[in-house]
This record gives sequence, C-alpha cells and structure tokens, in this order.
Amino acid sequence: MLNDFTRGIESPKTNDKLPVYMTLTDLKQLFDYLERAQSRFSMRNEIMLKLLATTGLRRSELVSLTWEQVDLVSETIRIEGKGKKERILPLHPHLMPLLASYKASLRSYQIYPTEPVFLNKNSKALDPRGLHVIFKDVLKKAGLSPTRFTLHNGCYNKIRKTC
Repeated sequence: MLNDFTRGIESPKTNDKLPVYMTLTDLKQLFDYLERAQSRFSMRNEIMLKLLATTGLRRSELVSLTWEQVDLVSETIRIEGKGKKERILPLHPHLMPLLASYKASLRSYQIYPTEPVFLNKNSKALDPRGLHVIFKDVLKKAGLSPTRFTLHNGCYNKIRKTC
C-alpha cells in the first residue's frame, strides 16, 4: 500500500464567485440617473458615487471623509488608508462644481474642517451600511440590478475600463 504524501494538506481556498465588473455603459446609465434625480439627497448621492468611481476610494474612506481632507483649490483629497498610509487623490474636474454646490448647501456648522462630508437623513455621519443601502437603492432606480454589483474595496466592485 502506498503512502499518500498529500494527506493532511489543505487545498487552497478558491473564490466562490468572480467579481462582476460595471461596464462603461452601466456606469453611464447610473450617472445619467444621478444627474436627473430630484430628491433631497440627490446631490449628495451623485457626489458620493462619482467619487467612488473616479478616485478608487474604499467605502470606509468615503464615509469617514471630513472637510479638512477635501482641497477644492488644489482639486484633491487626502486619504489615510490601510496601514495609516497617506495618499493624495485628484478630483475629477466635473466633481468640482458639484462639491462646491454641495458644500454651499450645508449649514455653517456642518462644514467645519473636522465634520464629515457626507451625512445621513438625520444629519449624522453616514456609515458604510448606510452607503450600501443608498447604493442599492440608486442602482434599482437607475434600472440596474441591485444584486449584480457590490460596493467592495473601491467603486462598484472595480469598474472595468473598456475604452
């Protein structure tokens, strides 16, 4: 009888599902909806989701973003990411007027440097779960499948750039 030298060795783990990438068509459909939406939080939602799409922010970084991290003059945001590593991310030029309008729409006490940029319906800091709920709701309203895409370490489970 032969000895099985592999006995007791665990096989490597495999991912159950490969990530589903949002195509540029999906992204355009989402952005078209966000730009047409007329709700109390439509500007906030548009900025949040466009920031995720254009900067590669993680959802935890987005919800913990404060006004002191946003530099509207140099058009950048300063992020302290994993391992306390700091990085500077450029802001897309299309976001600048949106961010300025959004900031102007807030009350003066909501734009202190240490205040969160994104607030929930109760004017408290948005949390990752709240962002997830908003993302799924916006997907559904934009005519995209809310079960197909997820927010995971960057925007929309990594948008596939096809151009």
